Parts: sequence; structure tokens; C-alpha cells
Amino acid sequence: MPEGHTIHRLAQDYAARLTGEVAVSSPQGKFSDAAALLDGSALRTADAHGKHLFLGFGALTDPDPEPTSWVHVHLGLFGKVALGDAPAPPPTDTVRLRLANATSYADLRGPTTCALITDAEKAALHARLGPDPLRPDADPAAAYARVRRSRTTIAALLMDQKVIAGVGNVYRAEVLFRHRIDPYRAGRDVTPGEWDAIWADLAALMREGVRNNRIDTVRPEHTPEAMGRPPRVDDHGGEVYVYRRAGQACHLCGGAVRTAGLAARNLFWCPACQTH
Repeated sequence: MPEGHTIHRLAQDYAARLTGEVAVSSPQGKFSDAAALLDGSALRTADAHGKHLFLGFGALTDPDPEPTSWVHVHLGLFGKVALGDAPAPPPTDTVRLRLANATSYADLRGPTTCALITDAEKAALHARLGPDPLRPDADPAAAYARVRRSRTTIAALLMDQKVIAGVGNVYRAEVLFRHRIDPYRAGRDVTPGEWDAIWADLAALMREGVRNNRIDTVRPEHTPEAMGRPPRVDDHGGEVYVYRRAGQACHLCGGAVRTAGLAARNLFWCPACQTH
């Protein structure tokens, strides 16, 4: 499932390429009624919160720049967006939502959610989500208020979108490694200073993820060039410390990276390094 940086990057790309009058269609047919209502309107903005994307539309003739309706998208495990230059190719019957203008198009396929919603429904979705390190309105203290009261492991809490929005399995594993924190520590045992450091690091790593459209988490002294080691070969791309490296040597201590199931996801960590 895409992590939060991917959704924020998509929001930027939609806004950069498709703001203004757009043709809206649903070649697959599952979004046809809503697409017909939006066709020929203006894409006013694109917003992201965690793993949720919101495309804001308004009437083309309305001078008010504020959107009057929203398309809520959650990619889930299989959703993908293809953005390209005009002219758009003939659509396939797997395209749930196509936006197109004179210069660009965007095709959405396989999302878990693609729904036309109101301002009130959008506000309700935001209210259910935890703070997002990539949003300017994020309050890390609100997330910590939930963390410090919980006996749940910090590894599970970081994946709970009601606690902190946008963090997925990669960022969860990597930020805990970078701060030498045992993933099985209870949230209530994480100190305010540790939480502040985790939050700041997540915000920096995820902003870099938005810029580069990939996840890289190793510090300069641990890159392949600096260490004289082969680069990572993985479909997920990016240089990491522990994610999907089970059984391989830790870049810092040389011990074996471990994996285990936790909250229905695979956890990766180095037992020798993550002792705090």
C-alpha cells in the first residue's frame, strides 16, 4: 500500500497538471454518475491527509476558488494513478476515473475508494485521522497524547492511522531503527524527547520522499558509495536499513536483521541495534 509521501506527491502532481477546466469520465463505469456531474467543471485543488487523496472541484463559472465538492480517493493495496501528457491514449475498461485537459491526463485504476463527497464528509474523514507529518496543520502533541497512554507497542501505534496518518510499514521500520528503539516497547514508555525526535525524523524523511518520489532512509555515511557495498536491489527501490532485509547483515553492527508478524504486517528490525 502506498505510504503518505506518495499521496502527497500525487496531490502536487494533480494540482500542477490538471488545475482548471477538466474533462471527467469513468471508462470502467463504476464512477459514471459522479463523473457526469463533474465533467467540464474546474479542479480547484488537491489535498492529501495520510493515505487519503482529495480532489476539490467547483463550477467553471463560479468565481469562488473554494471547492464545492470533492472526490475522495484511497488507493488501498492495488490502486494506481498514471499521469501523462496529452493527448491521452484510448482508455481501457480498468480506468475508474480519468481527468484530462489540453496538456495532461490522469488515470486512476483499482482504488479501494473513489467517491464523490461533501465538505462535511471530508471534514469527518479528517477528524478520524491522526496528524500527518506532511501537513502544515499537524500537531505532534496530539499524536503523542495517544501514544503515551497506550500499552500497545510503538511499532503498532505508528501504523495506526488514527494515531499518526501516512506512516506505513517502510517508514515505521526505518524510523525505529534510526532511533535505536525496540519496536516492541509500549507506547507509554516512549519519552517526550524520543517522540519529538521520531516525529521530526518522519517529517524530514517523508518530505524527501515527496521530492524524490521514493523512500531512502540511510544516512550519508551508510550509502553504498560510502560503505563500498552493492546497492539495494528491490522492487520497492530506495536504500533502507532493515525493511525487507530479513536475514541480511545490519549495515551498522553486522548482525542479522529479523522479521516477525505484528498487527497483520511484517515487522523488520535489528535486535542488536534496537535496544532502547
